[in-house]
Amino acid sequence: LTGGFDFVRNISKFDKCSAKCMFMRKTAYTMHSVAQFASIFYVGGKIMCTAVTYQKKDLYFGRTLDHDKAYGETVTITPRNYPFSFVHASDLRHHYAVMGMAHVAHGYPLYYDAVNEKGLAIAGLHFVGNAQYGAVVPGKSVIAQFELIPWLLGQCDSVEEARRCLYQMVLTDTAFHKDLPPAQLHWLIADRHMALTVESTAAGLQVYENPVGVLTNNPPFTQQLFRLNDYMHLSAQAPENRFSKHLPLYAYSRGMGALGLPGDGSSMSRFVRAAFVKMHAVSGDGEAECVSQCFHMLGAVEQLRGCCVVDDGGYEITRYTVCCNADRGIYYYTTYDNHQITAVDMHRENLDGTALVQYSLRDAEQIYWQN
Repeated sequence: LTGGFDFVRNISKFDKCSAKCMFMRKTAYTMHSVAQFASIFYVGGKIMCTAVTYQKKDLYFGRTLDHDKAYGETVTITPRNYPFSFVHASDLRHHYAVMGMAHVAHGYPLYYDAVNEKGLAIAGLHFVGNAQYGAVVPGKSVIAQFELIPWLLGQCDSVEEARRCLYQMVLTDTAFHKDLPPAQLHWLIADRHMALTVESTAAGLQVYENPVGVLTNNPPFTQQLFRLNDYMHLSAQAPENRFSKHLPLYAYSRGMGALGLPGDGSSMSRFVRAAFVKMHAVSGDGEAECVSQCFHMLGAVEQLRGCCVVDDGGYEITRYTVCCNADRGIYYYTTYDNHQITAVDMHRENLDGTALVQYSLRDAEQIYWQN
């Protein structure tokens, strides 16, 4: 691996001297709703998240969202005739149906991650300190960073089509609300054929092919990918004694082929660990088996209460874990306090409707008693 530099495509250059655009949404948001969304996406930006893809007969798209607080997010389905409005671009009054985890503020879904009915999936992950957005450019589709997921999923049926849209787009720092700065994010985009990482930095909007199908937070994706070179000696097989033929060394435990795999919660370590378990994961093609395996993969990077103390004395934990069958439109999730897998099938809803459909998270532990 060369760090992904063979994959990079510089799509646009931003004017770094341009003033930040601020925009008041057309609807009047209460400060309560604004504060909720600000807390998870704008405040204390060192939030830890991991996203992975798992391709079997269907594409499974998973992610964790790690934070010290919950903010009322719901599994939200946006039907085809819900009118998506954009600050600078033309409205999408008719579009592909979309489902994912969102904070809904006065009827507008602010998606953290989502999939559309065509099997295209996107997750946004924090990219604090590296994300920089551009200014409005005449002749380009101008999209605010909080609009990227609905704008792409509403009109694109594949990664290739999303890539073509990205070539024609400028991602701006237009804020969701006048009192909030834009969230600093980068994105994993995937379908059953390939995955991309999208990063907006001081160098412009960068699109990388992602051969691993994994993304965490910082540093930039090229550095995450390059770091795998340091671990190419790891193996799922038992190690052989290469230290010295003169010493009777032996593998005294199973799993020693992966000795040195990082186990801490930092972004880079989670990237390496998620890439290793994803590349070695084995399952059949059955739905239950694939879903189970996807959750086990993400379990390798989940955050345990007490192991990461945040500034106010709270603890970062994995608030929710998602495994979405992108091809069938089924959204599976667990929460920190409920390990039972809950599923929402977008095709059981009226996808020709105009109103959002929301499901609150089932957050109480479900225990099956056998006696």
